Amino acid sequence: MTTIVPPRHDRTPHIASGTEAARTTGGGATARAVARYAWFAARIGMGFIFLWAFVDKLFGLGYATPAGKGWIDGGHPTKGFLAGAEGPFAGAYHNLAGTAFADTAFMVGLAAIGVALLLGIGMRIAAGAGALMLTMMYTVALPPTTNPVIDDHLILAVLLIGIAAAGAGTTLGLGGWWATTPLVKKLPWLT
Repeated sequence: MTTIVPPRHDRTPHIASGTEAARTTGGGATARAVARYAWFAARIGMGFIFLWAFVDKLFGLGYATPAGKGWIDGGHPTKGFLAGAEGPFAGAYHNLAGTAFADTAFMVGLAAIGVALLLGIGMRIAAGAGALMLTMMYTVALPPTTNPVIDDHLILAVLLIGIAAAGAGTTLGLGGWWATTPLVKKLPWLT
């Protein structure tokens, strides 16, 4: 009796030149390089978003924070946003608005997440803290006004998780060096 075996269909063709396979299938070294630099660009962009928010709220540069209302001028970085909270968490956010704890935690978080992302170090913590902060910002105004389910805060939170999962800190960043430090070797969750 003869057994009939269907032909095997691999996802990537076996071509002697990996370059041709990468060009025709979208895989290989070219695609990996494009992905690395795309994640790098996302990391830098997100780092700048967080660090810029910190600088603007610290000095009141007239963008999101009016001139003269910066933290160094006695302003409260969380007051305006949290005082306007709506939805099921409004009461809790109204109570936090403008408190020393909320202002300090928010500003330290913005600065630390921004610096970590720009340098490519502590990506897990930066992504987790940033995703938590963005998710909390999403819950300040429920339901979202431009879409009944989702807004940019949640998309940015997912992007942060992708940045950390992709190891974006090692591309033009200090993530590779950071992973070899004695502290991170002892506490690998700091990567």
